[in-house]
Amino acid sequence: MTRTRVRPPSRVAGPEATLLTVERGMQVLRAFRCERSAVSNAELVRRTGLSKATVSRLTSTFIQLGFLRHVAGGREFELGTGPLSIGHSFIEASPLVRMANPFLQALADKLNVSVALAIPNGLEMLYICYRTSDRIATLRLGVGSLLPLGTTSIGRAWLWALAPAEQKRLISELKRAAGGRGAALEQSIRESFAELDANGTCAVLGGYQRDAYGVATPLRVGRDGTLMGLSCGNAEVAPNVAQARKRIGPELKKAAVQLEALFAETDGLP
Repeated sequence: MTRTRVRPPSRVAGPEATLLTVERGMQVLRAFRCERSAVSNAELVRRTGLSKATVSRLTSTFIQLGFLRHVAGGREFELGTGPLSIGHSFIEASPLVRMANPFLQALADKLNVSVALAIPNGLEMLYICYRTSDRIATLRLGVGSLLPLGTTSIGRAWLWALAPAEQKRLISELKRAAGGRGAALEQSIRESFAELDANGTCAVLGGYQRDAYGVATPLRVGRDGTLMGLSCGNAEVAPNVAQARKRIGPELKKAAVQLEALFAETDGLP
């Protein structure tokens, strides 16, 4: 009697496989940072948690599509022109960005700081608007910058305004990602929450760059009340954070109220 060998079904097939591939591809692209430093396959594996084979396959595909390119004389990668065109289209098409930029520029000039509006992106905050005073030259940030959610003022202000269940879940993720520093990170986050409870803003020094401080507050934007973070910051030698908080805090809270009114009839998300 001849037996017919039955091939076991694929673990992931059809549309589900396509969605999984797209999701993994987006993880790789998000692993690139705004500082434009070249990234190796090994570093992409570390940042994404994907297998070496998956990362190699995706980077090869993205090179063919123009989303990545090899750094001259090396095997590392940097973003190509593909993501640039998408980002430019996003900025040009966003009424929120067009409305926010003049307002944020005026605030930056008034306080002599950089001003940012950000939304969450995993365990980071993504700058969708960024304006700076002409006298600021030490912060290496801009639209598209990704800052840590757990260690920066803008991330903690956004986290503070979340519903309790979602806040608890994200703090657990942040602690897990921090490893042995998880308990200290949570304590520092709780201290910022206490500051927000008392003043409506929080200030953090060195959350992403040495000698750089940020003062932040949350705001809800548009008809659907999209939660975002608004921050002012600067980098100085031995900055006086208490003085910066006192100087910036009241203006920042006033700006958040004005921005919420400005965006009241928008769709919220950029």
